[in-house]
Amino acid sequence: MLNHTKKIQEIYEDIQRKLFYMIPEKWEKLYLYSSILDEPDREGKTGELFFYYIPKGIFKKKPVNVYEIPSKFNLDENQYLRLVQILYGKIKELRHEFQRLEAKEIWTNLTMSIQSLKFKVEYDYTDLNHSDFSSYERHVIWRYQNLGIGEEQVSKEDRDILRRYMLGAKTLARKEHYDSGIYIRDIENVIAYSNKNASTPDVEEIVETTEKKLRNQLLLSKEEIEKMKDK
Repeated sequence: MLNHTKKIQEIYEDIQRKLFYMIPEKWEKLYLYSSILDEPDREGKTGELFFYYIPKGIFKKKPVNVYEIPSKFNLDENQYLRLVQILYGKIKELRHEFQRLEAKEIWTNLTMSIQSLKFKVEYDYTDLNHSDFSSYERHVIWRYQNLGIGEEQVSKEDRDILRRYMLGAKTLARKEHYDSGIYIRDIENVIAYSNKNASTPDVEEIVETTEKKLRNQLLLSKEEIEKMKDK
């Protein structure tokens, strides 16, 4: 059973603040995925992070991918990706805190969701270094599981991935869940600071000074980001 200390609660709240800050419009649902891999052959850890949100509106809206936000809202892409890196740094900090408390097995990836002032986290212990699916394939499966993006909405390549998943190539792994409320209010979002047509302060002036350089991390490759933008 995961031990949720005061420090972990503070990290949760910090992650929530950053997510609210990074979305430049009103929204009703958010789903975030992040993985952290321990690689013996490399110094440090690698992994990935992405999130999607559902804009608020009368009619059903398509999920917006975090990597689409700069072009969609005319934001400085380099500064925005810096915010993504800082967010990923908080996920790494969260895992480090659990690692400090849990002497044995530690989760490898998580899914966070925010909806109706409810915050949920699913911790997954799948050994991603020996997974049946590649990083991109896991992304396609994750979108199906969390966003309902099924066979009728994807390319032939992605349909093949989903069919293989549904026909039995599923990974059974330990999972744990955490639920709580959202208590954050009045968070200014990134559109107020980072619009290309506005006077934009450095990102380092926006975020806490304690969040410095992030080392040995791999988010998504440029090829994977471009591939996701096309979906």
